[in-house]
This record gives sequence, C-alpha cells and structure tokens, in this order.
Amino acid sequence: MAIEIKVPTVGESISEVTIAKWLKKDGDYVQQDEVICELESEKATFELNAEKAGILRIAAPEGATLKVGDVACTIDTDAAAPAATSSPAPAAQPATAAPAPVAEPAPAAAPAPNKGTIEMKVPTVGESISEVTLIKWIKNNGDYVERDEVICELESEKATFELNAEEAGVLQTLAKEGDVLKIGDVACKIDTSAARPAGKAQPAAAVAAPKAEAAPQPQVQQAPVTAIPNDIKATPVAAAVIADKHVDPSSIKGTGAHGKILKDDVFAALQNPGVAIGQELFGRTERREKMSNLRKTVSRRLVEAKNTTAMLTTFNEVDMTAIMELRAKYKEVFKKQHEVNLGFMSFFTKACCFGLQEFPSVNAYIDGEELVYHDFCDISIAVSAPKGLVVPVIRNAESLDMAGIEKKVVELATKARDNKLKMEEMTGGTFTITNGGVFGSLLSTPIINIPQSAILGMHKIQERPMAVNGQVVIRPMMYVALSYDHRIIDGRESVSFLVRVKEMLENPEQLLFGKDPMKALLKL
Repeated sequence: MAIEIKVPTVGESISEVTIAKWLKKDGDYVQQDEVICELESEKATFELNAEKAGILRIAAPEGATLKVGDVACTIDTDAAAPAATSSPAPAAQPATAAPAPVAEPAPAAAPAPNKGTIEMKVPTVGESISEVTLIKWIKNNGDYVERDEVICELESEKATFELNAEEAGVLQTLAKEGDVLKIGDVACKIDTSAARPAGKAQPAAAVAAPKAEAAPQPQVQQAPVTAIPNDIKATPVAAAVIADKHVDPSSIKGTGAHGKILKDDVFAALQNPGVAIGQELFGRTERREKMSNLRKTVSRRLVEAKNTTAMLTTFNEVDMTAIMELRAKYKEVFKKQHEVNLGFMSFFTKACCFGLQEFPSVNAYIDGEELVYHDFCDISIAVSAPKGLVVPVIRNAESLDMAGIEKKVVELATKARDNKLKMEEMTGGTFTITNGGVFGSLLSTPIINIPQSAILGMHKIQERPMAVNGQVVIRPMMYVALSYDHRIIDGRESVSFLVRVKEMLENPEQLLFGKDPMKALLKL
C-alpha cells in the first residue's frame, strides 16, 4: 500500500513551503521517522520525516512550491526492506587460497610543531566586556587537539563564542565549566611537544579521505518558530500536531535523538492530559541552575529600562489584507529575482524607516543633558536564540530595498540560532522591532531596548469581524504596540508615528515609491 506524505501545518500564517533539498533519492528504501527532505517556509527551514518504512516515490522536485496539505511524495509500505543492509558472510576459502597480502604500514605523520607549553588566554571580545563564563569544554583534559580546533565555548554578557587551539598538542584544562574568567586569564594550556597519537591522521589527510558508502547525515534543523519555541526541537509531524491540538511542548519529554519530540510523544501527551510525560507522578523535585551571563545582562537591562525611562505604550491595529494579497501575487517572481522569500519583516522595517525619518525624535536617544538624533535607521530585530534573547542590527535599513532587508533578516536570524553573532552585529541600533506573533502573542507591551527611545511590537495575525463601509467583513488584523520614552517623545509624535506606520502597511504600494508593484519588485 502506498501512503501519501503531505506538507504539514507549520504555522497559522504560512500557507505554502518550498522543497529545499531531497535527502533521499527516488526509489530509496526509507525507515519510519527518517528525514527524507528539507522544506523551507518564509520564516524557517524544517524537516519532513517518513511516516512509515518503504520505498520512496518523489512527487515534487527540488525548488517546487507546495501548499500545506499537498503531497510531496509517497511511500510504498508493501516493499520489502533490502537484504543487503550488512556485508554478506565471506565465502569459504579454498585450501589453496593465496595468503592474504600484508598491509603496508601507514605513512608516518609529520611531527607536530614544538613550541613547548603554550597558554590559551581569554581573548578580548568587546570594549565593555571584562569577563566571560566557561560554558562547556568541547575537548577533554589530556585530549590531543589540532590547530584551530574548537576546544571550548565561552559566554559573555552579550553573546556566546568559541575558543580555538592556537597550536596542535595535548590539552591541559585549568578552568572548570561554570568558572568566570577575566579577559586575559589562562583557560588552558597546550603541550606542543607531545607526539601525535598513533592512528591520528593529519587534518588534511582526514579531509581528503573519501567516505565510501557513508549515508549523508542531514543537519538537525530547529522546528519552525511559528509552531513551537526555538529552544524545543520536534519533528515536523510532531510540531504540526502540537500546533493543531494546542499542546504545551514544555510538558512533553522527547524520546528522539538529543531529546527531540516525536509524534508518538505528542500522542502520549494527548492521552494523558495534564501529566508531564516521562516524569514521576506527584513528584516534588526542583532544580537550581546558575544564571548565564546573557540572562543576567537581559535581566539587568530590562530592569534598567523600567527604572530609568518614562515608558508608555500606545496601540493600534493594522489590516494586513493588502500586504498578504501583495505577497501572494508577487512572491514567486520576487524569490526568482532575489533568491529570498518576501516576508512580513521587510514591510514593517521599511514602514518604520519612513516613520522614523518623518518623526526624528522616535529615532533619537538621551545622552546626559543632550538629545542625539540619527539621520540613519539602524533597526534592531529581536530574535529568540537558544540561549536567550539577542537583538542583531540591520545597518542603514533606510537605504536597503525589500530584498536587501529580507536577506539581512535571514542572515542575522541564522547566526543567532547558531550562536555565531559578533559583538558589532548586536550594538548600535537606533530603533527595535520585536515580533511576539510568531509565538502566538495577540497583544503585549514591549520594553524599550536602552539607550533607544522606542520599540515596535508586532503580534499575531488574527481574523476578526471589522466594519468596512457600513458592512461587517472578516479581515486579517494585527495589533501593533509602540512603547516609547515620554522624556523625549511626546504623545502626539508617538501616536502620529504609529498611525503613519499603519497607513503605509495598509497601503504597501507606498513602500514601493508609488511605482507599479510588479515593476518595482523586479527593480528593487
């Protein structure tokens, strides 16, 4: 029997996805829950798993755009698994068999450079950072490490970064995981005079050696942020069930690799409502974890923002009909022309840039007894990374076109998920945009990202009955919130700014400089 593998639901505002890559070929035998392809939505990349074991039949090629519910492939579950999954037993050797050839000795590896024992110190990671926390040793004490190999992870108050070996040799760890080190402190030592262990090839030789018959291992992708939080991993099928049944993913204990939530885990949670699967009933255990530097910094800055600013919030709502129709009409030609999806963030960023240039006080901040105004718009985008909230910056967003903004959003969000953001990419913003709608937030009051003076909060798109020209119609609506520092921004300016943003979003052709949308999108 052939079963159909359909595109799962990945979020309320996402109606279609693109097949980025097939990890299995047509005719391959796949196991149940094995990853068969990667799908890309406008907000995230996620995996499609085989629901049953069998022979794969691909229905849509790479690059094809499918709607949620479309058939991506079929699996013939009646097909037998291939017998040659392991090497067959060797045939009996005849009595006159030739002796086995003697294996040639492996060529001797080049001797490691002998610089004695060198100290690995905590490097300078920013002007305002004086200490870091050693989060994790990637290599153990006594391991032989190669030059430039990652040996540990360090965390500052703003970002996580790696420490690489300066030379090849035997590692001698000095600091422990969780220790707080100052810039310049010695984290470990490397004995470069130690001989490379037998059988440990040079890095170049290891790279050059072919991996015959090795099945490609797909990279683990995070579940789309529109379904579950970034710090919780789940298969696409499990994520779809979580979103459809409104299950709290934090109450589910994943049984997959690295704690990944499988569909069976979600079904078990549905059959036992209110019970945390995998945890003891009536348990009263509690645990303590040391607060990370990043979490400390976020906490300190949020409290500082509340205590040092005269913060108020004004609200409005935006009819998203025009933007959604424009995206549906031109997204294919936009992606073909610019090789990036046309998302919501570019519309909001451009609208804010026009508003900031019209109302410069919203784009300013207080420095002592002076007001600092900016003639440029460095837009900070709040991103929920695995280890906490980070706010990378799109420089000179007012000078970027829609495609340029979308490319920067994808680049910065990817770096945030992989903990690869640099210090200079997270400092110097003049205005912040945060989107709680990807997690389902309908309304919130965002906190100002000091020293900035304002922050715009996006929220969930919700269909609601609206009165239009004396008639009740259903429209996709979004609440928007602007929190601002009343010391520098008056109520008239804050409300006028938000109304201006609303007007531009409801008439998105204004963002295209009054040109025909089709021609403008092609020229951007």
